[in-house]
Amino acid sequence: MQNSNGKNGKTFLENIARRVMLEHGFQPDFSPAVLAEIENIENNSKRILQNDKDLRQLTWISIDNDDSMDLDQLTAAEPLPDNNVRILVAVADVDALVKKTSAIDLHANNNTTSVYTAGKTFPMLPENLSTNLTSLNYQEDREAIIVEMTVNDAGDVQNPVIYPALVRNHAKLAYNNVAAWLEGKAPLSAAVDSFIAENLRIQDIVAQKLRAKRHLRGALELQTLESRPVFADGEIKDLQLEQTNRAKQIIEDFMIAANDITANFLKHKQIPSIRRVVRVPKRWNRIVEIAAQNDYHLPGEPDAKALADFLAKQRAADPIRFPDLSLIIVKLLGAGEYVVELPNQDSPGHFALAVKDYTHSTAPNRRFPDLITQRILKAVLKGAPVPYDPSELTELAKHCTLKEDDANKVERQVAKSAAAMLLSTRIGNQFDAICTGAADKATWVRIFHPPIEGRLIHGYDGVDVGHRLRVKLIRVDINLGFIDFERVH
Repeated sequence: MQNSNGKNGKTFLENIARRVMLEHGFQPDFSPAVLAEIENIENNSKRILQNDKDLRQLTWISIDNDDSMDLDQLTAAEPLPDNNVRILVAVADVDALVKKTSAIDLHANNNTTSVYTAGKTFPMLPENLSTNLTSLNYQEDREAIIVEMTVNDAGDVQNPVIYPALVRNHAKLAYNNVAAWLEGKAPLSAAVDSFIAENLRIQDIVAQKLRAKRHLRGALELQTLESRPVFADGEIKDLQLEQTNRAKQIIEDFMIAANDITANFLKHKQIPSIRRVVRVPKRWNRIVEIAAQNDYHLPGEPDAKALADFLAKQRAADPIRFPDLSLIIVKLLGAGEYVVELPNQDSPGHFALAVKDYTHSTAPNRRFPDLITQRILKAVLKGAPVPYDPSELTELAKHCTLKEDDANKVERQVAKSAAAMLLSTRIGNQFDAICTGAADKATWVRIFHPPIEGRLIHGYDGVDVGHRLRVKLIRVDINLGFIDFERVH
């Protein structure tokens, strides 16, 4: 569609994204000081890579989205006797080029995250860093932090070690293609040799063992619907659902293990650090009610294992509607947050992952808490002073939590503008929907086809999270991202 200024849909969404970024206190563009630092880094980028360990010969691979250029991690596997496997996760050493209090660091400190909108991606770091100099790019030698572990046949993690090393990406792979290959539906699109293919199969087997072990502890298996706009000639044509798959699970399970190891390493060293937590859900009583509506009894007190068992049963019984149930549970669990864990002091843990000690450390190109953790980790490994004191960490944890919430708001608002574009010709149409949010200030519903959320402005009395209803689209505002429905009686 063309707007009143003659701009195409994608350009219009980019302008909306910039406006919303500014409204929420983000810096959508890099300052002259940042650009000057980047130029200086580029002029001196031919630095000598030196490290005690040279692991460039290992079968390192990256798996990410089809269009991802900022590669934060590589993975590799080495078979051991007795069905044990050594798993290695390499995390890009972003701190090597992004120094604390530099202009680049201050920009990252302000935004704290890359923001991915339907109109434009706003990277936390300048792209010549995040997609080049600090990215673990194909056939490039890079410095990295290695998290090494042995995984036994039962999915137990043993002998964790963390150290710096040199690495080299030998295969840049994409989630959807790897998943199709693992399922025997397509060949690998990248030109890889048999050693890489075999390594990939081993990684898949180990990841599934790790996942099964986490589920035994009560980790929640959730499947929410995520969509990205599909453009043609600058105009939005559809919303494409992003599905979880085996390839995504490889990275997810290895990163969870690496983050758990990192958190426990810093805890053992009695070093203050930032934790990623999801507290015990405040609306557990509503989760109990929803389980009862599905003929399942949950205990009166929050119990991750019991909830995991309920979700597994529902996924098997009704896989088509399981994403709707997942979305409801996610809303009722509440958002994650960053907190500081001091020596001899326990953090609340991560309810959804069923892990007690957990941090964010594996995406330093995209998330500022990961860069903070990397700096702390490198200092400990070197025996140097930790670059953040507890009070500074406390303020940073609060700030990162707030900015993550702001980033989610920006992404949602621009996504709603994109959805409003798609629905702008369907005013008056009726849809099946599910309630995704109910509070004093507003009630929200999501229609199924296409998967779009909007506000229920009429007929919301008695509607609560999880209720199914019929709604009619009565208004959209593309600029503000408003999508309004009324209940059809």
